[in-house]
Amino acid sequence: MDTLPVNIPGLVWAYRFPPEGGKAIRLQNSAGPAELTAEGGFYWLHLNLADARVPGLLDSLEGLTPDAKAALTTHDTHSAITVDDQMLYGTLVDCQREFDHETADLGWLHFAMSDRFIITTRLQPLRSVDRARALIEKNPTKFARPVDLFEMLVTEFQRTLISIVMEITEELNLIEDYVYDNAPRDERRRLAPVRRTVVRIHRHLRTVLSLMRRAAASDDDEMPFGFEDIAGRLTSRLETVDHDIYTLQDRARLLHEEIDSKLSSETNRHLYILSIMTAFLLPPTLVTGFFGMNTANLPFAQGSNGTEYAVGLIIASIALAWWLLRRVDIL
Repeated sequence: MDTLPVNIPGLVWAYRFPPEGGKAIRLQNSAGPAELTAEGGFYWLHLNLADARVPGLLDSLEGLTPDAKAALTTHDTHSAITVDDQMLYGTLVDCQREFDHETADLGWLHFAMSDRFIITTRLQPLRSVDRARALIEKNPTKFARPVDLFEMLVTEFQRTLISIVMEITEELNLIEDYVYDNAPRDERRRLAPVRRTVVRIHRHLRTVLSLMRRAAASDDDEMPFGFEDIAGRLTSRLETVDHDIYTLQDRARLLHEEIDSKLSSETNRHLYILSIMTAFLLPPTLVTGFFGMNTANLPFAQGSNGTEYAVGLIIASIALAWWLLRRVDIL
């Protein structure tokens, strides 16, 4: 493990790819910016925007336009892809990862690419980028052009989305089992974060798809060499996972409607029981109210059997209420 001080501000990692598809070389922490372009070829430089010296480093690198530098240092939280003067730069959505686990929280990968380099920056560690680095370590001779690296980054993002789709599908399966169980349970609190995650991912993925199609339709003189070919493949990949996410969104919405329907039915059942109890208790209430009036000459006021007569009237009124409810088909 390289523990030397970092000479490139904000360095997370850097790879140099020799010309003619040679084996990728990972630069040590002690490497300086000049080693990125040594021996020709192209390089991948991945930086952490938490380091305030990153803008100064980008100013010292050749080949970056002012707009590309702005795209690499922006803190915007929306996707953007721009094709200009045989460069591709902008912001892609990704999912964050912690040191000990992966999450579905969204993060942002800023990038700039030409035929000589691909530079990426981020604030939080990202799942797809980390897997892309692992693939380079596993097969360092696979990448002959910067667009190949860009395709791998977007492909790994698609695979990240597939894993999230599988996780959300399993969660929806569990919620669905409870929703359609005989014992009613309110799963709205458990369903809410799932729906929020699906909606956010779908919104940003649709934006990336639209931007990818627009970039692929740019003039051939403007886009980097080989980008038009990979843009079609990436669009097809993203459309497939977008369909899966849309299906999850629709399924989560239907589950929410089913939960609301069952809760509404349960509330209506409680109101029905309460109404029946009210109908049974209303006649006895009238009887007891009558005997409770402070007036003279009340029936059964004289004699020792007044209480028995009153109880009999209460029972008779309840029976009469029951008969009337059965007669009009309420019971």
